[in-house]
Amino acid sequence: MKIAGFSLKKLPRDIITGIIIALVSIPISMGYAQVAGLPPVYGLYGSIFPILIFGLFSTSEQFIFGVDAAPAALVGAFIASKGIASGSEEAVRLVPMITLFVAVWLLVFFVMKAGRLVNYISTPVMGGFISGISTTIIFMQIPKVLGGTSGNGEIAELIAHIVRTCRESFNTMSLILGAASLALLLLSKKIVPKLPMSVFVMAGGAALGYFGFADRYGVAKLAAIRTGLPAWDFPHIDYDLLGDVVPTSLTIAVVIMAETLLASNNLANKNGCRLDENNEIMVYGMGNFAACLTGCCPVNGSVSRSAMGEQYGGASQVMSLAAAGTMAVIMMFFTGFIQYLPVPVLTAIVIAALLGAVEFGLAARLFRQDKRELLIFLGAFFGVLLFGTVYGVLIGVILSFVSVIINTANPKRSFLGVIPGHEGFHSLERNTYSIPLKNAVIYRFSGNLYFANIRIFISDIEGALKDDTRCVVVDSGAICNIDITAADRISSLAKELAGRGVSLYFASHIGHLNDRMRGLGLGSLVEDGHCRRTVASALAAAGFKAPYALEADDVPEEKALPYGNADRLEFEWAFGDSAEAEMEKYTEKLLGSIGSEAVPPEQQLMDIISPKGSWKGVSELDSEELLAHLQLHIRELSEKLGIPEEKVAEAIERRRLRIAKRVAERDAKALERLKQHDMRFRESLKNDHPELSERLAELRRGAVERISAEDGSYADLISELYGGEQSQ
Repeated sequence: MKIAGFSLKKLPRDIITGIIIALVSIPISMGYAQVAGLPPVYGLYGSIFPILIFGLFSTSEQFIFGVDAAPAALVGAFIASKGIASGSEEAVRLVPMITLFVAVWLLVFFVMKAGRLVNYISTPVMGGFISGISTTIIFMQIPKVLGGTSGNGEIAELIAHIVRTCRESFNTMSLILGAASLALLLLSKKIVPKLPMSVFVMAGGAALGYFGFADRYGVAKLAAIRTGLPAWDFPHIDYDLLGDVVPTSLTIAVVIMAETLLASNNLANKNGCRLDENNEIMVYGMGNFAACLTGCCPVNGSVSRSAMGEQYGGASQVMSLAAAGTMAVIMMFFTGFIQYLPVPVLTAIVIAALLGAVEFGLAARLFRQDKRELLIFLGAFFGVLLFGTVYGVLIGVILSFVSVIINTANPKRSFLGVIPGHEGFHSLERNTYSIPLKNAVIYRFSGNLYFANIRIFISDIEGALKDDTRCVVVDSGAICNIDITAADRISSLAKELAGRGVSLYFASHIGHLNDRMRGLGLGSLVEDGHCRRTVASALAAAGFKAPYALEADDVPEEKALPYGNADRLEFEWAFGDSAEAEMEKYTEKLLGSIGSEAVPPEQQLMDIISPKGSWKGVSELDSEELLAHLQLHIRELSEKLGIPEEKVAEAIERRRLRIAKRVAERDAKALERLKQHDMRFRESLKNDHPELSERLAELRRGAVERISAEDGSYADLISELYGGEQSQ
């Protein structure tokens, strides 16, 4: 047997980290046990053998197992729905039965290799679900800080219970202790995140209880617990509740599998490790089986304690073994302090841990990046709060599938054209300089074709047709499958287009799509040569030869050469409307890289004026645009490099001339367009920044004169490009 991540070198730190995790787990595990309807001691029982089993058999190097929020909340909600009092003998008998069936379900998942099911639970669903559960438990715990007992039910009932507690059993000192403890815990996370403050808060609370402070002000304390390891016993099976326990335990097992696999995979990927997911599910089942034999609630992977283990430098499952061993020692010799713990202090520790489980960061990220995914998150969150855990999951999953349908029903699509002087076909929407072909429509559809989106596909093509259109080519490289509804509509479209003298072609797709088309009655498209390997071959079959006739014989000035608002081939493709801002960011990044003493300033300048790093190898047109941006920062370049502005200007002009020479060799008309762009650039600069324009013109004249004097091979090109400027 090999312990995951074991290393003799890291052994001392792993042991110390495990001890810290055990100490932190005392208040958290006790609190979650109460959430699940059990006496607090059962949380400590669940922190020995399940963690020991996980440490011995898990393939995860750093993840921590134990009594945690989601399973405890699900069990507590079930117990409350049955009218069973928290901490009662009935709850103590029923909870291990639930844990037993959770273990059975997890072992069934192991046999079925059901880890792949996690792929169907999205991050917003899981995040909203866990956040909803955590928020529900927080509202359950608030009355205990106010001097009352834990609440149960959904959010409306919980709020009503809080109000009732304030009226009937409010204790000022209980609130002060709880609020102060919570404030200290939250503040310490910001100021000293590596300090296990919950251990110190717990110790301080126990001291207040020991010296009689809690009794003096009527603050509730935990009950004394017996010393010693838990007795092992097979759970009592209540057959009257079996019909309710089995589906509830299935829900809990799915949550344990999904949450723990997702979180442990995330940590493993972050640290370059690999998990055996099916093995992990088996270990979850074994851990829960051990938990049920000691009377505990279901156990789960703990994100907060795993993060703490990583924070303190733990690198192997020795952490789990050390934590289990430490908890066993505490149970055998040091349980006396527990009876002195004030309830509001323990509750504050639990609430602080739960606040860490609420996915505030994920919600903020979704708000910035994807409002639709945010709605899924909120659906699961409020579903749990308003209707309970199971309904919250169902709402989140339903919203996820609705989102999938919406995304696939309305995929990205675009019409394509060509860029004069460049190979390939380019989006007319994404590239402002791309020009459509005359008499042909090239259409890219980025998704599988099926009943929900075939109407959009047909509508787009029909809307693009003109009286002189002779050919429609579908760039189907992103289409991997079609259904029978789409096949029937495509067949009708092909016949309709043929009646109008328009040929329909599909190109660039995988070979399997041809087999699928033939199987769905579209074999004639394949057999008649209307499915081609490339867009170019489809156009050739339709009678269109390169260089293609364009929609506009006289190319508009703004599209003549991609300059001005359309002069960034790579940047515009990568960033769309943000290309100008991104080019400037890249320029500033280059300027910020100046300063290495090991590299001569002249070499740094040459590196800057030629795109390097991520954008090495961009087009000559992008390189030319970069020079224009750098030219605007010529004073900053000069100061940072310690090179006179005249020398910087000369380097830029030399680079510009080399680019112009290559462009002119490839396209005789390009040089004139380059000149026109340069004139527009200087005119725009003159209008917006007259002083800078005058200074740059002076630097350019001097640079060009020096280059012309030193290298006669550029004389004709300089004369053509700069013409009358030199005589000004």
